[in-house]
Amino acid sequence: MKFTDFNLQPNILKAIEEIGFVEPSPIQKEAIPLILDGNDIIAQAQTGTGKTAAFGLPILSKMKGDGSVEGIVIVPTRELAMQVSDELYRFGKLSGLKTATVYGGTAYAKQIERINQASIIVATPGRLQDLLMGGKIKIAPKFVVLDEADEMLDMGFLDEIKNIFTFLPKERQTLMFSATMPKAIRLLAEEILNNPKTVSITKAESTNTDITQHYYVVQEFERDDALVRLIDFKNPTKCIIFCRMKKEVDRLVAHLTSQGFKVSSLHGDMEQKQREIAIRTFKQGGIDIFVATDVAARGLDVNDVTHVFNYHIPFDSESYVHRIGRTGRAGKKGEAITLVTPAELRTIKRIEKDVGAKLVTQVIPTKEDVQNSKASELMAAIGATEITQNGIELVKMLQHNLDIVTIAQLLASKIQGEQEVKGKENIGLGLEEVELLIQRAMQSRGNDRNRHGGQGGRRSSGGYSRNSSNRGNSSYRGQRSGKPKKD
Repeated sequence: MKFTDFNLQPNILKAIEEIGFVEPSPIQKEAIPLILDGNDIIAQAQTGTGKTAAFGLPILSKMKGDGSVEGIVIVPTRELAMQVSDELYRFGKLSGLKTATVYGGTAYAKQIERINQASIIVATPGRLQDLLMGGKIKIAPKFVVLDEADEMLDMGFLDEIKNIFTFLPKERQTLMFSATMPKAIRLLAEEILNNPKTVSITKAESTNTDITQHYYVVQEFERDDALVRLIDFKNPTKCIIFCRMKKEVDRLVAHLTSQGFKVSSLHGDMEQKQREIAIRTFKQGGIDIFVATDVAARGLDVNDVTHVFNYHIPFDSESYVHRIGRTGRAGKKGEAITLVTPAELRTIKRIEKDVGAKLVTQVIPTKEDVQNSKASELMAAIGATEITQNGIELVKMLQHNLDIVTIAQLLASKIQGEQEVKGKENIGLGLEEVELLIQRAMQSRGNDRNRHGGQGGRRSSGGYSRNSSNRGNSSYRGQRSGKPKKD
C-alpha cells in the first residue's frame, strides 16, 4: 500500500512526497481510512509507530482552511506539543494550513495571536483549559485528538481533559490514541467518543522492523568506556543516549564533552527555553549527541537519528519501546544499543518477550577493531577526495625537503594521530561468557520456581570466569555500516 491509495487531498500527498514518506505504517494503514470516513476512533499503538501522521494526514485533508480553528490535538508535554506541531505544519503547509502550539510558561498574548491565525492547535491540557475557562479564546473545532492519552492520565490531567470537553461542540470527530488501555482510558473513551472504531497494533507490529536491536554485557564500572568505544566504532550521524536520572545526564554530558564529542542534554530541570534551543540545535546538526532522561522518550521527533543508546536499561518494556522509537523513523534504518550488567540479563530477556523482538548479544569492539574501521573509512574518504590546486602546491612545497613516500607517511600519521582510540583494549564480556550467564540465570529461575511453587524467587545472575579469549567468537566484526519516575 502507498499513501496515494488513500483519498487524501493533492497538496497533502505532495507534502508527503516532499517529506520522503513512501509506505504507510500499520497504524496509518488502519486509522487513515476510518478517519477519512468520519469515524471516531480509539487506537492503541506505541510511540514511534507513526501516530502523528495517522491522525494528522486525514484531518488536515478534511479541513477547509476557512480561517477558523478546525482541529485541536491535546498532548501531555510541551516537548511533544512542539514536535507534533512541527510535523503537522510540514503536512499542511502546501494547503495553507497553519498550526499554533499552546503550553504553559509562555505569554498568553503571543499564543492567542497565533491561535487566531491557525487551522489547528496543538496544546497541553493545563494551558488549553486556562484559555477556555478564562474566555480568552472561543473555538468550535470539528476534529479533536487526544494523543498519548494514558500518559496524560498518569500525569493527573483527567479533570482538565473532562473540563476541556465541556467547552467543545457536541458535533465533532474525536480521536483517541494511547499506548496502553487501562480501565480509566476505556471509561474516558465511553464518555467523549461516539460509537468509536477500534484500532490496535500488536506488539509484534509495533516493534519497528527498521530498528536493529543489540545489547552488550559489561561490568558496572565499564559503562563509560563501553559507551565511548561504541560511539567511536558505530560513528553515528546523530544519536540519543538515555539515562535514568538527571544527575547521570549531567555527569555523562561532562564526560563525553571531555572526550571531544559535540553533546547536549535534555531533562526536567532545564528551563523551557533551554529545552527548545537544545532540540533545535540537535535537529539542525549543531550537536551530534543528545543525552536525555525518559522525558525525551515521548514525542522527540528527529527523523535522522541513526542510533539510540540505553546507558542504563529502562525500568520497563514500555519505556524501552518509547526510547528506541526515536530511531528508525520515516522509513530509515536505525540501531538500538543497550548496555547491561550480568545481573540485568533477566530484564533483557523479559523485554524481548514483552516487545516481541530479538535483542542480539554482541561484544564491545577492541581498540584494534576501531582502528581498523577508522583506517577503512580513511582509505574510502581519500579515494573519494578530489585533488585541489592547493593540495598540489602543498605537496610541491614539501618535496623541497622530503621524498613523496615520506610525505605520504607523515600525512597519514598525522591524520591517524587525530583519530586515536582511547581506553583499554578489551571492554565487557565475551559471547561465551554471556551465553553461560544466560543459561545459569535461566536454570536458577527454574530452580526458584520449583522451590516456590512456580511463583518465582530470588534473582540470581550466576557466576562467570573472565576469559578474554572468548572475544574472538564475536559475530559482529566487519564494516561499520515499576514505571520510570516522572522527570
